[in-house]
Amino acid sequence: MNISLVIPAKDEEESIPELAQWISRVMRSHGFSYEVIFIDDGSTDSTWEKIKQAGMIDPAVRGIRFNRNFGKAAALNTGFRAAQGEVVITMDADLQDSPEEVPELYSMIMGGLHLVSGWKKKRHDPITKRLPSKVYNFFTRMISGIRLHDFNCGLKAYANVVVKNITVYGEMHRYIPLLAKWAGFTKIGEKVVDHHERKYGRSKFGIERVMRGLLDLLTITFVGRFARRPMHFFGSLGTISFFFGFILAGKILWEKLNAAWFLKIPLRRDVTDQPAFYLALVCIIIGVQLFLTGFIAELIARQSLSKRDYLVIETFGLEKVNV
Repeated sequence: MNISLVIPAKDEEESIPELAQWISRVMRSHGFSYEVIFIDDGSTDSTWEKIKQAGMIDPAVRGIRFNRNFGKAAALNTGFRAAQGEVVITMDADLQDSPEEVPELYSMIMGGLHLVSGWKKKRHDPITKRLPSKVYNFFTRMISGIRLHDFNCGLKAYANVVVKNITVYGEMHRYIPLLAKWAGFTKIGEKVVDHHERKYGRSKFGIERVMRGLLDLLTITFVGRFARRPMHFFGSLGTISFFFGFILAGKILWEKLNAAWFLKIPLRRDVTDQPAFYLALVCIIIGVQLFLTGFIAELIARQSLSKRDYLVIETFGLEKVNV
């Protein structure tokens, strides 16, 4: 199979029939063998019925339905596990991403890239979405070291080996390029793609996703660098804290002993009356705690991490695939 399209959908009953027909028209005109995997992420409208109707028209359409809304990352991760195509392409279900981009994305992956991210250079969104997105993308480029203009673009293409070797969870769908990079898939490209105005419904995302996105970026950066060697992080901080406290405590005790034994003069304040003594004590305790945290984290890192399974209550066209 040439292409698997993975499309999360929540309350997109109006868009599904038109999108399925558009995809079918593009795929057939280029002679691709393909599958379209819609993931109904807990829709409260007739999205699931529309997906099944699309499957009756086009046998390449498959469906996965969650029992409730788990989020886009869960939908993508489940779709990735089911995908069989040599190239896996993701897009949003709101008709803002164009299936006409698929053939060129496919060619770029077949040309040797591991991942190609879409860039909505000209966006048909209000400034309340565009401005936060620019700020978010700037900080993401700076922290991740990946020079992409639009990490949030839902239109992306992957080699099959990439999606089978990464796990997307929480809100980490924004950082799949970074997950791929940490997994060793470093051939990452970018393509300017058309962005259409939303035709039906309304956006499911608000401005609050910018703050969540930046927090997720810090999380994934830490996990990517230190998940297999947590002692390097906690141990380094613990060493600095412990030795600072140890040196400060040694200085205080030396002044006490020097004044009492050698100079034979009493100190104006006892050791326990000095704020520096308590600062030294706190630094030593924190240093020990950080070391213990590092040891415990190392033990946890050695254990096999079980993948979370999202509850799928219904499927069609995927009976032979473990999702």
